[in-house]
Formats: sequence, structure tokens, C-alpha cells
Amino acid sequence: MILEQHYLGCLAQASYLIADTGAGVAAVVDPRRDVDLYEARAKELGVRITHVFLTHFHADFLAGHLELVQRTGATLHLGSRAKADYDFHGLADGDEVVLGSLRVRCLETPGHTPESVCYLVFDGLADDPRSVLTGDTLFIGDVGRPDLMASKGHTREELAGWLYDSTRNRLLTLPDATELYPGHGAGSACGKNLSSKTVSTIGEQRAENYALQDMTREAFIETVTTGLVPQPAYFPVTAGLNKTTHAPLDAVLERGLVPLSLDEVFATANSGATILDVRPADAYSAGHRVGSVWVGLEGNFASWAGSVLDLERPVVLVGEPGQEREAALRLGRIGFDQVRGFLAGGSAGWEGAGESLSTTQRMDRVAARAALASDDAPTVLDVRQPGEFETARLDGAISIPLGQLRSRMDEVPDTANLFVHCKAGYRSLVAQSLLERAGRKGVVDLIGGIDAWIEDEGPVVGAGSCSI
Repeated sequence: MILEQHYLGCLAQASYLIADTGAGVAAVVDPRRDVDLYEARAKELGVRITHVFLTHFHADFLAGHLELVQRTGATLHLGSRAKADYDFHGLADGDEVVLGSLRVRCLETPGHTPESVCYLVFDGLADDPRSVLTGDTLFIGDVGRPDLMASKGHTREELAGWLYDSTRNRLLTLPDATELYPGHGAGSACGKNLSSKTVSTIGEQRAENYALQDMTREAFIETVTTGLVPQPAYFPVTAGLNKTTHAPLDAVLERGLVPLSLDEVFATANSGATILDVRPADAYSAGHRVGSVWVGLEGNFASWAGSVLDLERPVVLVGEPGQEREAALRLGRIGFDQVRGFLAGGSAGWEGAGESLSTTQRMDRVAARAALASDDAPTVLDVRQPGEFETARLDGAISIPLGQLRSRMDEVPDTANLFVHCKAGYRSLVAQSLLERAGRKGVVDLIGGIDAWIEDEGPVVGAGSCSI
């Protein structure tokens, strides 16, 4: 028996390949959209992918189930409560799929979404499962948030109640030794307390997971529905795409990766497209088109792009040579297929742009401390999440999380002296580009974020702060 986890760090997303090499068969669970790696791995193992499983309709990434089925002829499985516009084999609670000497049993676990299931993996005729693939029902250190489908006929409290039943009456009845493989790790917005670990056991989670401790159903509902940050803007769009047929990723990349001259980029932008600059922070800051949006490839690019872009507008990519394909691929993983080309030549393509280019004002921690101590101190905008803001913040700072900035732009003071920061400097530069696009001037980005500020022993307020 082979059970492999394939972890995609930029989306904190785990998929799985299960195989019986003796029988020459394999299955993939929750595949990402770029499915070449599963086919390559199956070839290495000498097996054929005969089944594809989804644990639920994912909101944070566009799964590769349709691509794999098209390429391999595999049978697609979802829980019996799922409804989609493509063919699949619905599995009810207790239904099994045989893979050579292995058995995959469906365990219905609604709560994160109504159709959520987990999959138990049995080795041979063993009575107890060797592993459980929990999707977004149970994470290491957390459970799946119950609010993502709250607008689809169910309240988040109702879904949380189902989640209580699913964890207590289904998952916690499994033996402690059962290996636990979740759908996500730390960094995913599908939970609020995910561990950086990617493998655990039922016994470890029974002892350590806050959501699995002894509490009433009412207390659980209150606990898991409190402290949830707003879902990223692209989540509802991607969840819908996972229920429908859509173009394969290869076709999307072929259509979108068209080299454009500088004049063509500007013409496309003038027609309503967004210029998405994915270059390193220093390169963007040194010169970029006014009105472009920066989301650097070095961070959680796809998640933030899906959170801050106007999802109805096409984009034109600006990156260093070779980055355009990586950017389009990562956008495709979340179902953002609106790439309409890229600037040929990368940064060199900006030559001749002249007055169309702008530079970003950035400030290191030493200069920032001096500015904030002056008589003409800037207004401070903190674009971290509320929990981060409460833990440690600059005195007098305004809190607007990055994912909400575009819709809350009118709350940003209209001042020519605005200082923006985050934790380490990535989100604040994204925010600076959004502010500039909205016509704000005099926006200064703090290099290194509040981490650099605290390292320099700058004064902050809040629990765990260096000084008050």
C-alpha cells in the first residue's frame, strides 16, 4: 500500500495519491488543477489512476478532478449530497471503493459544507482503518470553518452543529492510532488555528485540538463561529467553479500567455484590464505603471491576488522573463482564468514608458521611527488581520485588513501623509499599490513591517508587545 501526500505550500493545500502497486491501480484525492504530477508519479509507480475522489466542493482552489478524469478515464467520486453539472458517482455513508487489496470507505461528515465527506483507507481485510483523509472537516489543531456555505440555505450555526456531530459521532469513534491526513495546513483561510504539521493521528487530535475537547454542542457552535475573518473574495467564485464544467488548465494557459508590446499592454489596460505586477518588491518599487496592482510571486500570490483583484476584470501580467507562466499557473489554480497576455521582455519592456511610470515611497524602520516621532507624524494604516492587530500594534494605527481594503477604501483618511504596514512587508506593498490605484498620494510603505519595528525595539501597544 502506498499513501502519498502532495503538499502545495503556496496554497497550504494537500492532495493524496493512494496506490496498490501489486494490482497496478491508484486513486487521487482532492487533486490540484495542474495534474501532471499525479500522472508522472503513477507512471513511476507502474500504476493506473482509476478513481478520483473529492472530499467536498473546495472554495480556496479549483480542483483538478475534471482534468484527471478526462486524461485517465477514471471514475469520479463525491459524497452523495453533492450536486454538480458533470457526471460523478455519489458515495453514501459506508460505501466502499476497492483498489486492489485496498478499500476506501466514505464517511459522511457534513459541517464545513453540506456535502463534506472523509475517506477511510483500509489495508486488506483489516477491521480498523489505517488512515483517514479528512478534507476540510478536521485539520491538525482545528476544524473547518462552518460559515463558507452559510448563504446557501444554511446558517453557520446549523453547519457548526453538523460539524459537532460529525467530529463527535464519526471521527472521534475511530481508533487513536488512525493516521490523520487533512486537506490543509497553516496559512489556509479554511480554518482559524491550523497547525504547520501536515500529518497527525486521531489520538493526538483528541488530546490537543481545541475543537475536539469536551464541550456541549452549544459551546462548540459558539467556539467555532467566533473569531472568523471574512472569507477571501474569490472563495464563492471558486466554490461555484468546482461544481461546474470549465476549460482545462492547459487551454487556459495557452490562451492567456500571449506576449504583448508596451503599447499593447497600455491599450489593454485602457480597455479595462488590470495590470498585475508580479516582480520582486524592489523592482516594482523602482518603476511601475500608475494604476497597476502589485502581488509578488514570492508570497501567497494566488490567495492574495484572488482577494484584492476585481474578479470580473481581465489582467495583463508584468514580471521578469519566465515569471509570467508561473503567475498564470498559480492564478489558474484558484480558477482565475482572466489572463490576457504579458509584457514581453519583463522589466526591460518598461523602457520608453517615461512619465507613465511611478516609484513607490518606502521607508526603513529607522527613518519610520523618526517620522512617527515628528510634529507632522503620518497616519498609520495596519493591513494585518484583526487578531494580529490586537496582539501588537503601533499606537493610533487604523486597522483595515488587506482583503477588505478595496471595499473599505472610503475609510482610509484622505491625507497626503499615510504610512502603511503589515507583519513583514508583503501585504503592505500590495496595499500601497491598491491605494495608489485609487488615487491616493503620499503613501509610504514600511519595509519589513511591524516585525522590523519590534526588532528595533520600537514602541508598540497590545498584549505581548515590547513596550507600551
